[in-house]
Amino acid sequence: MPQTHRDLARRWFEEVWNARRDAAVHELLAENAVAHMEGADLVGPERFLEARAALVGAFPNIRVTVEDVVADADRAVVRWSAAAHHTGELLGIPPSGRPVQFRGMTWMTFRDGKIVEGWDAWNLGGLLDACRAANP
Repeated sequence: MPQTHRDLARRWFEEVWNARRDAAVHELLAENAVAHMEGADLVGPERFLEARAALVGAFPNIRVTVEDVVADADRAVVRWSAAAHHTGELLGIPPSGRPVQFRGMTWMTFRDGKIVEGWDAWNLGGLLDACRAANP
C-alpha cells in the first residue's frame, strides 16, 4: 500500500531529523526539490544535507516532535517543536551549553511520492538570541 502524504511528512521528521538517516533524505526529497529555509533557498538533497549538518553540529541532540499534520491532495503541513542543547558553534555564536526549544511549521508539496518543494517557518532569530544570551 502506498504511503500517504501525511505518512511521508511524518517520516521526514522521524527519519531525516531524529534518526539522521542520510539515505532517507535521498528517498524522500526529489533531486531538484527546492527547500525554502530560514535565510536561504536550497536545491536538492546534497544542499539540504549540508544545511542539516550545520544545525546538527550546533545542536547534536536535537529532537523534533511532530505535533500535528494536515494533508490534502499533493500537500502536507506539519506543526512541529524541537528541543536541544547548544553545544556547537552556530553562525559564529560559540556553544552556550544551554537547552533551547523552538517551534515551527513546514509546508511540503509532493509529486510521485517525493517532496518537490518545502517551506519552513520558524523563529531562527529567537533561537539565535537564546544562544547569544549565554555568550555576552
